[in-house]
Amino acid sequence: MPQKYRHIKRFEKELIEYLEKGHTLREAGEKYGFTYKEMRDFKTRYNKTQRKLAEGITIRPKGRPRKEGAELPPSVQQLSKLSQLQYELATKERHIKRLEMENELMRDFLSLTERK
Repeated sequence: MPQKYRHIKRFEKELIEYLEKGHTLREAGEKYGFTYKEMRDFKTRYNKTQRKLAEGITIRPKGRPRKEGAELPPSVQQLSKLSQLQYELATKERHIKRLEMENELMRDFLSLTERK
């Protein structure tokens, strides 16, 4: 019998609402067709993401970075306007910091080669 696969991220809102009502991970898993381990891992990842958002840390998607001017990732679009602005600000600050580091490296290189 082939194994069925359902992505747990599709049920994120429903699972969180169900868990907030006081149900256990095991009960939620049985209701939505996931194992306890899948539910536990999902809850751990969800809590980690929420902590990062609360601290203002940008959540970078896996893979190649998006091009400048691209729209926000879907996970950020679901958040409040304030969180979206914090995400954009952190992204720009990271970009500025990278440019400052490149500038410093170039300045050091030119000073070592006695150029200005």
